[in-house]
Amino acid sequence: MSVHEGRPAEGGHAMLESDSKVKIRDLHKKFGRARVLRGVHLDFVDDAITTVLGPSGTGKSVLLKHIVGLLAPDRGEVVVFNQNIWGMSEAQRNELRKRFGVLFQDGALFGSMNVYNNVAFPLRKNTDMDEDQIREIVTQRLEEVGLTAAMNRFPAELSGGMKKRAGFARALATNPEVVMFDEPDSGLDPVRTTLLCKLIREVHAEHGGTYIVVSHDTNTIRTVSDYVAVLWHGQIVHNGTRDDAFNTTDPFVKQFLSGGAEGPLGME
Repeated sequence: MSVHEGRPAEGGHAMLESDSKVKIRDLHKKFGRARVLRGVHLDFVDDAITTVLGPSGTGKSVLLKHIVGLLAPDRGEVVVFNQNIWGMSEAQRNELRKRFGVLFQDGALFGSMNVYNNVAFPLRKNTDMDEDQIREIVTQRLEEVGLTAAMNRFPAELSGGMKKRAGFARALATNPEVVMFDEPDSGLDPVRTTLLCKLIREVHAEHGGTYIVVSHDTNTIRTVSDYVAVLWHGQIVHNGTRDDAFNTTDPFVKQFLSGGAEGPLGME
């Protein structure tokens, strides 16, 4: 049993915002006998970047899939734009998803499309824009992520960092209100991780929105976050500002962020 189980997240409830765009209420999910989420309760701060961190396999990506409506909870609610997304039809969820942008771990680009058409895809699929309007938006997004010169390349011709940036441009194409990043640092070296995090912060400063980043990389957490929520053993055990997280005395959070061997986190 987690040493935190049964008590509220440190610093968490003081920060909850009842009118936030994304709210999680008592979320439970298990796969077979494995209980992955065990009563997650969390409000994401609007117009800020919140990083959800925790050890590998602790349920961070599962949480994202619940927020975007790809996984149904066993119990609890996911309230997005003041609507419980599992209290509506699949057609309504599909409409709601158009207000999200998602950057997956590997960029999830279509291999048969060049960079330009990958970024244009959500605009062609989800809007009635003509090609001139689409071209204007795609060109702007590619310029923002530094890929103007690569717009005619195909994913197989891109480096890992370029794929991430192309995926980021596509996630931003429809000017979403909520943008989610699933391990954006995965597969990148420390320098490119820092550059991508800097890019995320710059784009957020320009456009705003509620950004949710899943990561276990300390450099990413320190560079990109306004707020940090820590997921462990299926519960949020800490929720606060970035400085709160790095200055906490909580033994698990302190061990995880320092990478130390001493503490409650072991090899299990």
